[in-house]
Amino acid sequence: MKLRKASVEDSKLIRKMQTEAFAELLAKYRDYDTNPGNESAEKIRLKIQQPFTYYYFIEQGEDVVGAIRIVDMKDGSRKRISPLFIMPAYRNKGYAQSAIREAERLHGQDNWKLATILQEDANCWLYEKMGYQKTGRTEIINDRMTIVHYEKN
Repeated sequence: MKLRKASVEDSKLIRKMQTEAFAELLAKYRDYDTNPGNESAEKIRLKIQQPFTYYYFIEQGEDVVGAIRIVDMKDGSRKRISPLFIMPAYRNKGYAQSAIREAERLHGQDNWKLATILQEDANCWLYEKMGYQKTGRTEIINDRMTIVHYEKN
């Protein structure tokens, strides 16, 4: 597994992948304003152009199995993972864990944060397994969904 940096030209592909990867969660939680699956290619393009954003494709051999975005201000503040996704056909094979490890290798082991859906036990389990701890901060998005915040180190 490796991470390959995405470019502005990849924004439409990332949009297509996010739409597919987050479709089930979007249908379940109807969080149209916050779900990456509902994000426009233009918004993704603008994020890729940010000097503190690093979008990576998660690749296994010749296959693109997902993507991860790292927000790293390079100023000592917490680095953020948002979003991380694995395409449905490649889930439960350890790619998300490997991507997190590689992102931490590339951007430094310390001082990370992320947020996920509290109701998605597998997501919470993954991040806790990777050493992230709940901060106690939550945000109610709607009557179906609450976001829970995590930090590491």
